[in-house]
Amino acid sequence: MLRYWEHPFCEDRDFRNQLLESAADVLRASVGGECLLDGIPPDQVNLVAAVYYAESASTQSPSVRGSTEELEERLRWLQKVRSALPSCFCDQDDLFG
Repeated sequence: MLRYWEHPFCEDRDFRNQLLESAADVLRASVGGECLLDGIPPDQVNLVAAVYYAESASTQSPSVRGSTEELEERLRWLQKVRSALPSCFCDQDDLFG
């Protein structure tokens, strides 16, 4: 996913591992009923949405990693993912209702 949509840190193993851990935390919180993403019920959060949420939260952190240019690339990556896979970011009942 990071490589396909050309994330600026896709080759950084530590970044990938941390992002995966953060996405797992998002999934655990969702399983626990926490609503983290607007428009997606907690029981419908998927891996793509969890990675998106984790990366989005990471880019908003005061200790955001990288240069301004890298931050802009990360934000573009988030836009690419969301626009390429819109069905991962909505209530699934709206798709099959």
